[in-house]
Amino acid sequence: MAYNLKSESEVKEYVKNLGIEYRFGCYSEKKPEVCHLLADFLESIKKDYEKAGKVYKNNCDEYKYGKSCLKYGTYSLLGKGTKKSDFKVAYDYFEKGCNLGEPDCCLNQGLLLITKNDRPELEQDVIRGMKLLQKACSGKNANACYYLSGMYIVGVKKSDTSSNSTDKSKSDQFDVPKDMKKAFQYALEGCNLGNMYSCANLSQMYAKGDGVAKDDKLAEKYKNVALEMQKDVQSNKTLTFQEGLS
Repeated sequence: MAYNLKSESEVKEYVKNLGIEYRFGCYSEKKPEVCHLLADFLESIKKDYEKAGKVYKNNCDEYKYGKSCLKYGTYSLLGKGTKKSDFKVAYDYFEKGCNLGEPDCCLNQGLLLITKNDRPELEQDVIRGMKLLQKACSGKNANACYYLSGMYIVGVKKSDTSSNSTDKSKSDQFDVPKDMKKAFQYALEGCNLGNMYSCANLSQMYAKGDGVAKDDKLAEKYKNVALEMQKDVQSNKTLTFQEGLS
């Protein structure tokens, strides 16, 4: 049936039927991708975050659908549709999604481990966190590649290293020593995957000869690539319903 989406009554009918279709596909046909769409529908159209969260959680637990693990992990982290924020629950669902091959989950799980926090239930572990970022980057997550590049650009100091320490060598003070060659490699990968900040960093590396041979032409090339990406972001700020499945 064709709907006239300029008619308010027909729009309401369309939305109602869409909800019925998603519920049937999820609960009767037990299709994980449709359950995820049902949760998206409850979130975006109905604004019922509690019900949406329950559907995401069940779809992750019962049907092992990685994108739903990502959503429920995010809900738990933000306290959205739940009574309060719970970093440990968020971490557990990001871990489930990562193990199911969802790169965004690996990114979030890694960032929770890398970020310094005062939560006893989630101990900081930079090295393990970086391995998860590497897994996410290998899974074509551009942001993970960018974060890895940034960590190698500046290095990551040990949390217990005193600024006036004299009994340790400089390299011993770092969990992750500065490494501009690795920084360049991850920046290149991030840029190729569409991260404009990685492209901007590439431009600077080529301009200065950091981690790669100095090359003014390539510096200008990646500067222009980053600027084009910035224009695209500014001119295309809308999100499309159902794009979470792409």
